Amino acid sequence: MTDVEGCFECCIKCLGGIPYASLIATILLYAGVALFCGCGHEALSGTVNILQTYFEMARTAGDTLDVFTMIDIFKYVIYGIAAAFFVYGILLMVEGFFTTGAIKDLYGDFKITTCGRCVSAWFIMLTYLFMLAWLGVTAFTSLPVYMYFNLWTICRNTTLVEGANLCLDLRQFGIVTIGEEKKICTVSENFLRMCESTELNMTFHLFIVALAGAGAAVIAMVHYLMVLSANWAYVKDACRMQKYEDIKSKEEQELHDIHSTRSKERLNAYT
Repeated sequence: MTDVEGCFECCIKCLGGIPYASLIATILLYAGVALFCGCGHEALSGTVNILQTYFEMARTAGDTLDVFTMIDIFKYVIYGIAAAFFVYGILLMVEGFFTTGAIKDLYGDFKITTCGRCVSAWFIMLTYLFMLAWLGVTAFTSLPVYMYFNLWTICRNTTLVEGANLCLDLRQFGIVTIGEEKKICTVSENFLRMCESTELNMTFHLFIVALAGAGAAVIAMVHYLMVLSANWAYVKDACRMQKYEDIKSKEEQELHDIHSTRSKERLNAYT
C-alpha cells in the first residue's frame, strides 16, 4: 500500500511539473504549421496542374523566373518552415520546463543566472519576430484564396446564368506578363472541364485550410508570447527573491559572527 501511495504521489508530482501553457501552445503551433505546410504544398501542386492542363501554360526553358519556378521556390520555403518550427517548438517546450515553478519543487532549489534571464528575453524577442512573420504569411496566403474564390464564383455564375460569357485573365493577378495573354472564358471547353473537375474545388479548399493553419500559427505565437512574458516575470521575481535570500543569509551570518566574537570576549574576560 505504501508503494502504491508513493507511486501515486510521484505521478502527481511529475504531472505538476509539466508546463501546460507551453504544451498547449506547442500543440497549436505544430497543428497550424502542419496544416499550412501540408495543405499549402498540395495546393501549389494542384495549381501547377490547373495552369498546365486548363490554361495551357508550359515551363519556360532555362533560368527564366516564371510562375512555375516561383511555385517550386515556395515549396522549398514550406520545407524550411516545417523543419525550423519543429525545432523551435521543442526549444520553447524545454524553456517552459526549466522556467516553470513546478520544476523548482521537483528538483530542489536552483539559482537564477544572468544567462537564464538573457535566454528568456531572447525567446520573447524571437517569438515576437516570428509572430510578425506569420502575420505576413497569413496575409500572403489570403491572395491565392481570393484568386480561387473569383474563379469558383465565375464557375458558379456560369451554371446559374445561361449564355453568360465571363473571362478570367491571369494578367490581372500578375501570374503572367502583360505581353503574354493567358485568358480562359466560359464559352471554352477548357473552362467547362475545369469547372466540372474536382481538382479546382480541392485546390481551393486546400488553400483555405492552409490559410487557417497560418492563422493558428499566429495564435500559437501570441500564446507563446503570453507564456514567455509570464515566465520572464517569474524569473525576475525569483531573481529578486534570490538576492533577498542571499542578503538575509549574509546578515544572519554577520550577526552570528558578532555574537560568537562577543561570547569569546566575555569568556576570556571571565577567565
